[in-house]
Amino acid sequence: MNHEFTQRLTLARHATDRRAELRTRPELLDELAADARTRVIVLNQGKALVSGAELTTVSLDQLEAVAPAATQEILFLGVSTEAAPHEPVGTPFLAVTVSDEVAQLLGPEENSWGDLRILGTAFSDRDAGLFTQALALANWHRSHPHSPVDGLATVSGQAGWVRHSPEDDRAQNFPRTDPAIIVMVTDDQDRLLMGNNAMWESNRFSLLAGFVEPGESLEAAVIREVREESGIEVVDPMYLGSQPWPFPQSLMLGFKARVAPGFNAENTVADGEEILKLRWFTREELVASLDEIVLPGHVSIARALIEEWFGGPLDQEAIW
Repeated sequence: MNHEFTQRLTLARHATDRRAELRTRPELLDELAADARTRVIVLNQGKALVSGAELTTVSLDQLEAVAPAATQEILFLGVSTEAAPHEPVGTPFLAVTVSDEVAQLLGPEENSWGDLRILGTAFSDRDAGLFTQALALANWHRSHPHSPVDGLATVSGQAGWVRHSPEDDRAQNFPRTDPAIIVMVTDDQDRLLMGNNAMWESNRFSLLAGFVEPGESLEAAVIREVREESGIEVVDPMYLGSQPWPFPQSLMLGFKARVAPGFNAENTVADGEEILKLRWFTREELVASLDEIVLPGHVSIARALIEEWFGGPLDQEAIW
């Protein structure tokens, strides 16, 4: 694993200790509510309350004063290991999701609702990690309100890290993360393969990616996904690094792989369902195409992988 590469993965950054051992304490949330240091990250519609490129945090008392009992699940994120103005090391953090009505009350002129995909690179390590963690956990609660065993409604427990039956807290469901591989595919000329997804505008290009299937290794997923989406046979998948992608609940695992010896790299066949177009790029061709195509944003692992192959930053600031 390349340390220099992983340092460029925006959403893999963090400066908190999750303190998982505290989650099972029944009195934890009451203690945090009584702790004047406790700060709350507020989410609405997948965005967080921000001021510029910093998370805006509030106290539980401030939130309760605006909208009593307006929050959904209260989620314990941990304690900070990095100081911020008025928030020393050890500051406890919670996250809550509020309704649209409450969001309007909490968004005065100096604050706004920020998108992680747009602001991620501007955040500090602490804020990037807290926003990513809060969003991933909130998305899981939103999409898993019922038990997968019997279909009955569940409630939040262990400070937001479990869902269980209201009558039996032993029947527990834990947050899920979907592993997905993303691949820097190169040929014997060191060209990079990129594709245009059917869900995107026709000028958007990125690396090939896909979810890991049950009973499948990461390396096997790399080989299968590249073959399915492009017809290309690759060998020697090599893991480079990972970052969470909470849209809604993925973990992106970055690999590089090369076209199999003897396989004609020109024999690309887009699957026509997920991938509509495929293109090989030399470094010179990619630079020359930057006015024509749009690359993934800087917050994505795709952009980090592309720039790893390129050998440095690419001068394109377009936002998907």
